Amino acid sequence: MGARFAKWRAVIAIGDDIPSRSCIEANAHTLARYAALCQEAGLVPVVEPEVLMDGDHTLEQCREVTEEVLRTVFNQLNSQRVLLEGMILKPNMVLPGFTCPTHQEVEETAIGEQQFQVRLTDRQPEEMEDVDEVANVTVKSLWRTVPAAVPGIAFLSGGQSAELASARLNTMNLRFKSKLPGAGVFVCPRIQQPALEIWQGKESNVKAAQQALLQRARCNRAARRGEYTAAMERA
Repeated sequence: MGARFAKWRAVIAIGDDIPSRSCIEANAHTLARYAALCQEAGLVPVVEPEVLMDGDHTLEQCREVTEEVLRTVFNQLNSQRVLLEGMILKPNMVLPGFTCPTHQEVEETAIGEQQFQVRLTDRQPEEMEDVDEVANVTVKSLWRTVPAAVPGIAFLSGGQSAELASARLNTMNLRFKSKLPGAGVFVCPRIQQPALEIWQGKESNVKAAQQALLQRARCNRAARRGEYTAAMERA
């Protein structure tokens, strides 16, 4: 029958005096207890500690919180005797908040599918720096916090556009191909988002939505291999 999976998501917001230490500890303990119960029942737990993009926090603030959350989660997983080889980690990428001024400058280029594709194809230095910086900081945070025994990391996109998520994932695999923690690193949620937007529950849109789903899967497969280009968005 193959492996069966279950998922538990813990949401961590960044703001004035949050997250508190007790908040992080409580969420980490819950994730670890769930993971232990899953393994007792023969399920593979997908452990999802998500640091949200909501807010005006900087990339550095997100890095600090993300690393603290991941360290705490793995401490709790060890305390609960979770077999790390039998789980999947689903973390956020390290990203500035939606309303962080430097983040807004980059995200505004993603308004409108065609506009984003043109800018991504002929990226300016500051745009390349954003994609590169997110990839670098995210991978280094994983190096510092995720044990080598964890077999797979499935990034959540956390509100990024599908194209930006693929571009950032591609840079991670292009720069750190043999050094990424986990055997498989990929993006999940935004695979279906474009298809859902096209489908809208209408039978007449099913074929177009299926094609969009296939196209997104192809782009993320290429990003997983470090072979993604913006031109693929128009293929």
